[in-house]
Amino acid sequence: MIEVYSWPTPNGHKVHIMLEECHLPYRVIPVDIGAGEQFDPKFLRISPNNKIPAIVDPQGPDGAPMSMFESGAILLYLAGKTGQFLPEDTRARYDVLQWLMFQMGGVGPMLGQAHHFRIYATEKIEYAIDRYTNEAQRLYRVIDKQLAHSRYIASDTYTIADMAIFPWLRSWKNQGVELSDYPHLKGWFDEIAARPAVKRAVDVLADRRKPLVDDKARENLFGSAQYQRR
Repeated sequence: MIEVYSWPTPNGHKVHIMLEECHLPYRVIPVDIGAGEQFDPKFLRISPNNKIPAIVDPQGPDGAPMSMFESGAILLYLAGKTGQFLPEDTRARYDVLQWLMFQMGGVGPMLGQAHHFRIYATEKIEYAIDRYTNEAQRLYRVIDKQLAHSRYIASDTYTIADMAIFPWLRSWKNQGVELSDYPHLKGWFDEIAARPAVKRAVDVLADRRKPLVDDKARENLFGSAQYQRR
C-alpha cells in the first residue's frame, strides 16, 4: 500500500486522482501545512523541499521501498509503475509531457500567485493582482484554444496532463476567471469533474481544509517559517 503524504491542495489532488484512476491501494498521511507539519524532520527526509505531496512506495522498481516528492514526478512514476495514462508511442508521450511541463512551469506557479495576491496577501498590491489575474486569464485562453481541437489536454485520450491541470482550475473564481468565457475548457472541466475517480480524489482530506484565518498558519505558509535553515 502506497503511503501518500498530502493535504487538500491542487498539487495533492493531482496525486490523489492518479491513485484513484489507477485503482492503486494507498494510505493518506495528512501533512497540515498550516500547522507547519511540512517542516517535521521525518517528512523532510521524504520531501526535502518541504512541500506536499510525497509518496513512499513499499514496492519500488527494484522491489525495495522508494520515496518520491514533486507532484509531476510522482505522476510520471505512477504512470511508469502501472503502464497507465501515459502513452508508449514516442510522439504521443512527448505531447503529454509538454502539457505536463506546462502545468508544472506555468499553470501551478502562476495561478498560485494569483491566489496569493488576490486572496491571501494582507497587503493588496494592485500591480501584483493585475499581473497574475491577467496571466491566469491568458493561461485559460491557451488551454481553451488547445481544447477547441482536442477532447483532452494532450490528445483525444485522458492522461496525466489532464490530471495535473484540472485541480488548479477548480478555484477559477479566486483567480479572477469566469469559466463560461472559455467554452471548450468548460466542457472538458465538467467532463473531468464528473469522473467517479476524480470525485473520490478531491474528497480526500476535504474535511481537513479550513479558511486561512490565524497568524500561525499564515506564518507557516507565507512568512519567515518556511525560510528558516533546517
